[in-house]
Amino acid sequence: MYVPEPFRQEDPATLHAFIRAYPFAMLVSGATPQATHIPLHFDAEAQVLRGHLARGNAHWKTMAAGQPALAIFLGPHAYVSPQWYPSKKADGKVVPTWNYAAVHAHGHLTVTEDPDWLHANVTAITDQQEAQFPEPWKVTDAPEDYIRKMIGAIVGVELTVTSMIGKWKLSQNRPPADHDGVRDGLAALGGASKLVADLMKR
Repeated sequence: MYVPEPFRQEDPATLHAFIRAYPFAMLVSGATPQATHIPLHFDAEAQVLRGHLARGNAHWKTMAAGQPALAIFLGPHAYVSPQWYPSKKADGKVVPTWNYAAVHAHGHLTVTEDPDWLHANVTAITDQQEAQFPEPWKVTDAPEDYIRKMIGAIVGVELTVTSMIGKWKLSQNRPPADHDGVRDGLAALGGASKLVADLMKR
């Protein structure tokens, strides 16, 4: 990932918090790259990302032990209009761009079909996501034989992280007035654009 210095984010706590907030990743591997979109659960102590693919997804069959892979986590993103730059009035030398935050985690893959591993992974991902609800659903709420059947339909993947880099492209390279203009313009649009504005405020 191309990361100019103003946009570089390397603080481990910030990166870890980001991938927990946006766990739905693109997992890329293979000499002929294949990509699968899956939620990944991060174990910060072990520096490992864990997830699972559908058994019917041929991607896992191409994953050799120790194979390099990349997990891409994309957060809020939005189009930036030149009309939000006060500096536009000076000379008109402005162009559109895109603001976003993303994390790339590089590492080495292993694949597992162990049912206990898979059960633990499904439980960890479920518990993390269900924590936002007043009455969280738990894997144990479903019949045990049904869960066993569902686990039989998936294959586990584990990415041991060797490096992690973030890119927070949030108009840091613009004059303060332009930065504020973009933030206010995005906030006014609402929706996903407001999420980018909130990141800019932080």
